[in-house]
Amino acid sequence: MGDVQLGKAAQQQAHAQNDPIRHVVVLLMENHSFDQMLGCLDEVHEGLDDIRNAASKTNDDGHGHTFYPRPTHSRQMKLDPDHGHSAVLSQIDGNNGGFVRSFVNDYPKSSLAARQDIMGYYPRGFLPALHTLGEQFTVCDRWFSSLPSDMAQSLFRAYRHLQRAGGHAIRSRCAQSEVVHGTGSGYDFDRLNGAEKTWRVYFYDFPASLLLKNQRKAKNLANYCYFDTFFRDAAGPADAFPEFVLIEPKYFGEAQNDDHPPHNVMKAEKLIADTYNALRSNESLWQSTLLVILYDEHGGFYDHVPPPPDAVAPDEHTSAFDFRQLGVRVPAILVSPWCDRGVCHAQFDHCSVLKYLCDKWNLAPLGKRAQAAASVGLAIRTTGTARADTPQFIRVSNQSLIPDHGELEKKSSNSNQLGLHHFADFLHAELDRLATGAVMSAANIARAESRWVRLKSALGSAMIGFGQWLSKDFYQARDEREARTSHAFTRLSQQADDTANARRP
Repeated sequence: MGDVQLGKAAQQQAHAQNDPIRHVVVLLMENHSFDQMLGCLDEVHEGLDDIRNAASKTNDDGHGHTFYPRPTHSRQMKLDPDHGHSAVLSQIDGNNGGFVRSFVNDYPKSSLAARQDIMGYYPRGFLPALHTLGEQFTVCDRWFSSLPSDMAQSLFRAYRHLQRAGGHAIRSRCAQSEVVHGTGSGYDFDRLNGAEKTWRVYFYDFPASLLLKNQRKAKNLANYCYFDTFFRDAAGPADAFPEFVLIEPKYFGEAQNDDHPPHNVMKAEKLIADTYNALRSNESLWQSTLLVILYDEHGGFYDHVPPPPDAVAPDEHTSAFDFRQLGVRVPAILVSPWCDRGVCHAQFDHCSVLKYLCDKWNLAPLGKRAQAAASVGLAIRTTGTARADTPQFIRVSNQSLIPDHGELEKKSSNSNQLGLHHFADFLHAELDRLATGAVMSAANIARAESRWVRLKSALGSAMIGFGQWLSKDFYQARDEREARTSHAFTRLSQQADDTANARRP
């Protein structure tokens, strides 16, 4: 590292250590691009690189139809665009000219309206939480996903290689580009423990961060809490609130609020609003907190800014993919009374949060990517006074939470959910080897999701008179599947408690 880089690194570290932030809260949502969610804010922030600059950009479907960025009011995207590695590479090919063709490749019978949705963006004010916070705080308009791939691919790879030394899994939740080896040592949460920093993961149904092997140790499992306890903790004394918080959305069921299509985007808006409102309502906590609202990746939706191809690889174990290509630009907002209203143009990726934590709390760097990343601390003031002009409360109407296509929310099963199911099966299998009693096997669940069940469900949707009866098995199997996945955490926690109790004299 050269003298200039060392000088910048020292400045970033000093800046982070001198700012007023004592609590960092990361809310990680799913599968939407920057243009789609925050593109409209060029009406508010001069210089924002967004829809105004994308107005002349086009994508074609390969069948004679050309699509431009256009406003959309679709709260539910019926079809989930492909956002796996090969699909993303084709999407960003030709100056980000392949998004619609990639979609058509997977959905050749899709309507022109569905293809236009890939290029769609929400008009200003349509998203009550994101747009309010984007107008009032710091929007990061060059925040890229850490790799051109999807969360589900990461889950599948992690599931397959979790126990194989030398295997490589992409760590999506906390630092999407970090390469995790089968030994499972040296994670950022362990660094927080070593620095005696308090932390907590709040979740709804099943925490994906359990992919990190060390998170499944008893001392770390003790820091996992269901989301309803977040409100109680946020209302308490500021010095009792964790110094670092990761909030994991609800991944399953009709109340799913992680923003993954085809679920209603307004349910994700409510989660964002609820999180902000809880922090904002406690003035003492609010004065010392940074809330990072971030999306894991773009979900196959259009963004007009080509992602940089020259990122720093996280380590030397990159195998077939060298990790130098960043993913598509994603929505990112830094929310704090110490973040000004406006735009930060610094190039960030998900490791920029890790860089900030390392600088602030003197944590050892987590790989070369995190060490080289620009810190989000660049956008936090260290002088002056905390802003007093921030919104007191954000409201999301109950009416907007009612989906236009309720059947999609009942029957959807996206690749992210499948990945979590497989990972939960892995945890159950590990626990089964330790348990003395018999438990429901994954094979029983798989049989319940047979072709006949799915056929009956399809017929049930088409036949009004017999629909409820015909679909019953499908919904029962789905509910049992989701309950089994959620139960993996309960079993894991209980096993850790039992082990700890057995060791006590």
